[in-house]
Amino acid sequence: MLCYCNSSKDFSACCQPLLAGHKPASCAEALMRSRYSAYVTNAYSYILQTYSIQGRGSLTEAAVAADGKNTTWIRLQIVSIPSDSQVEFKAWYAHNRHLFLMHETSSFIIENGEWKYHAGIIHADTGTYKPRRNEQCICGSGKKYKQCCLSQYK
Repeated sequence: MLCYCNSSKDFSACCQPLLAGHKPASCAEALMRSRYSAYVTNAYSYILQTYSIQGRGSLTEAAVAADGKNTTWIRLQIVSIPSDSQVEFKAWYAHNRHLFLMHETSSFIIENGEWKYHAGIIHADTGTYKPRRNEQCICGSGKKYKQCCLSQYK
């Protein structure tokens, strides 16, 4: 099975070992990808564990899980890697049958020898997502949106 993070690698060779705690992320991009896969698979404890201490603040696993309720993550696209500690990405998701785009430049730090998510800058195009006429589906199938996922998220 291909990894949820859209790396074209098998899940068992990509994000699964990180989510299972078998190895730490080797770089900021690997952590970003694994956190996306954690959201897809509802691995909320992993998400919480991969926040920096300052970034986590008083956030709890229950709060992360509540945010994930009724959310279906559809696709991750790495836009750029501005530095070894930043990753710009776009993630499409559906919440209560409405489509959204999260476009963020995330910052990561090394804390106790491991990469951790620290903070993010949200880009202006984040929010409700409305596909344009004849646009390819956001799921990456190559089909037009109206012939693919439209019925699921409308």
